[in-house]
Amino acid sequence: MKLAEKYGDKPTGELPMLFQRILQNVIRDYYRRQKVRNMWTTLLSAFSGPEDDEHDPLESIESADSDHKSESPQAQLEQQQTLGAIEKEIEKLPPRQREAFLMRYWEEMDIAETAAAMGCSEGSVKTHCSRATHTLAAALAAKGITL
Repeated sequence: MKLAEKYGDKPTGELPMLFQRILQNVIRDYYRRQKVRNMWTTLLSAFSGPEDDEHDPLESIESADSDHKSESPQAQLEQQQTLGAIEKEIEKLPPRQREAFLMRYWEEMDIAETAAAMGCSEGSVKTHCSRATHTLAAALAAKGITL
């Protein structure tokens, strides 16, 4: 679809090379997203509920005002404290890293949308996000929070 949408006006001799490049980029993007998702799944596994193959820990974080009837008070307190620590560490990030991190992982914007909103290149967004996640992981590990 990308080939037809963006390069339909190109000569037919160029189409095989363009298709190959598009395919490589899509595959590379898929594996990059999987790597990031796996990292966050690991980091957020402390919030997971009962062990279930279909369970997604990214979906289990609930807002503070939601109903937590099924959790024990201790589990609720631990989750609140962990989320509070994560929020404090996010506040300590440099402004551009914090902005990129929040747009990408909390607002679920893609790289192009984030770059447009921040007024920078996609490469800068990737760099800011990478640095932010490494900084957050190190800060939480230093506090003894193992997710």
